[in-house]
Amino acid sequence: MAAPIPKAELHLHIEGTLEPELAFTLAERNGLTLPFASQDDLRAAYSFQDLQSFLNLYYALMTVLRTEDDFADLADAYLARAREQGVRHAEIFFDPQAHTARGVAVGTVIRGLARALDAAQDKYGITTRLIMCFLRDESADSALRTFEEARPHLQRITAVGLDSAEVGNPPAKFREVFELAREAGLKRVAHAGEEGPPAGVWEALDVLGVDRVDHGVRSMEDPELVARLAADRVPLTVCPLSNLRLRVVDRLADHPLPAMLDAGLMVTVNSDDPSYFGGYAEDNFTAVREALGLDEETLRTLARNSFRASFLDETTREAYLKEVDAHVFRREP
Repeated sequence: MAAPIPKAELHLHIEGTLEPELAFTLAERNGLTLPFASQDDLRAAYSFQDLQSFLNLYYALMTVLRTEDDFADLADAYLARAREQGVRHAEIFFDPQAHTARGVAVGTVIRGLARALDAAQDKYGITTRLIMCFLRDESADSALRTFEEARPHLQRITAVGLDSAEVGNPPAKFREVFELAREAGLKRVAHAGEEGPPAGVWEALDVLGVDRVDHGVRSMEDPELVARLAADRVPLTVCPLSNLRLRVVDRLADHPLPAMLDAGLMVTVNSDDPSYFGGYAEDNFTAVREALGLDEETLRTLARNSFRASFLDETTREAYLKEVDAHVFRREP
């Protein structure tokens, strides 16, 4: 078996990498009892009708994350899997409000994650960045408080993001906190155009001033928006297996990825919440290759896009792009 193509992962929620095995380990460590009889029972619960039904389990399960060690172990487990999937660079989301609401301090979360990320290049050959997301179904004031709580740790954070339930929570709600992030020199990204309409993507661009749009698949419903995204080379961090599991598409064969590429959009392929959605980074590459009949050059384009859309410095980016160009795909016998 040849190695997977080198890639950057730009849309990855670290809480969404919590596998059942680690969940039970952390529950035991912290003296907690999960409402599942076994790891198999927990895996069986990973069946979702929509985004909200996924989020209900997602937030319930993360109660096992309590200490710096827990967050370090969570990130390290992801990085070990990511290496096997060909990930050379990872820009990792985390949701501080989901933890502070349970009495876990922002500093505990960041220090724990940073411990694993600081070791990632030597241990796994993966460079990393950390992106602090605000929960859009929480208030704008909550986002502002979270940002201020994180100020002592901003040197560890590259960007802010916006995630969770999209419908009814437009990007403009978070204009003020994104402006604070801009003033602090942070990059900005936001989930938009997944379950919500193209209008959310316009707001993310024009009100929040985002550098990337996370998901963005429904942008294809608005030709004027598609033209804007293509002209400005705005990256879209698409998550195919997530789109399938959350019913954004009924079949992977119906995914708009090829049309997005044909329209000149800078599309990347990512795993989103891989322990819940059935696949990590290379699993998503394999799934779209098989379902959509993507050829090797298209897969290489997606890998190149991932590094070009990253927040890497130019020297490191160019080194990774050379790895992509040199990659040899495994030929079927």
